[in-house]
Amino acid sequence: MGDAGGGAPAGGDPGRAGGTDRPGHFTVLIPARLASTRLPDKPLADIAGKPMVVRVAERAAASGAVAVVVAADSARIVEACAAHGVRAILTRSDHASGSDRLAEACAVLGLDGADRVVNVQGDEPLIDPALVRRCADLLTEQPDCAVSTAAHPITEWDDYENPNVVKVVVDAAGRALYFTRAPVPWDRDGRARGARRLPDPAPLRHIGLYGYRAGYLRRFPTLTPAPLERCEALEQLRVLWHGDRIVVHRAAQAPGPGVDTPADLERVRAIWARGGVS
Repeated sequence: MGDAGGGAPAGGDPGRAGGTDRPGHFTVLIPARLASTRLPDKPLADIAGKPMVVRVAERAAASGAVAVVVAADSARIVEACAAHGVRAILTRSDHASGSDRLAEACAVLGLDGADRVVNVQGDEPLIDPALVRRCADLLTEQPDCAVSTAAHPITEWDDYENPNVVKVVVDAAGRALYFTRAPVPWDRDGRARGARRLPDPAPLRHIGLYGYRAGYLRRFPTLTPAPLERCEALEQLRVLWHGDRIVVHRAAQAPGPGVDTPADLERVRAIWARGGVS
């Protein structure tokens, strides 16, 4: 869900990347698309001497995945990956979404059924490897859920009201009830008094990291897009619309910043330059 640049170092069996639904046995796939309106050739942007695709790959590999593979739409990305010992496969360039690209990658790699796959976006060079692994483990712990993801508490009012910050509401078991760009939950009484404070319970900001069973991921592009998905421009609402469940890991804090714009890229470069990546 989502389609960004990214890559992955070779790991595990280069033929069949996945495996059964065993603890610790999962594959990371990174959809990589060269075109970007705000940052041209984003996957190839240099970060401390390596393309961003490679930096993402290094973080993903530290999660302990048996294989980390980039699904690219351009031979330039594949070549950049190969130059740094990164495994990549070339997928169709006309996919409508990152989910379609990942579904093709699953087919190429022979992933299906209970094989677990974590989708790491290629513009997240600071992603926490432990968070990647947690998304994989949740699928084993919650076998009735088709998808796993993550969120963290919102602490700033501006983020709460920002439509570019996606919020998620969960039930008592940590399963998603709804994803939205609106400020939820809505503090009815506080708003009536004109209060400008975050509601209790704290709103949760969705982190764009997903775990799937490969069989479901291959089926997802065949599902009819949901009206709510079109309204909110949030593809994950298709999962809930069709009656499947998403389990949400609640992280203590936000992950490192992603890269969407030139300013984001400079911010991440500065973090790498001062040794701020663990």
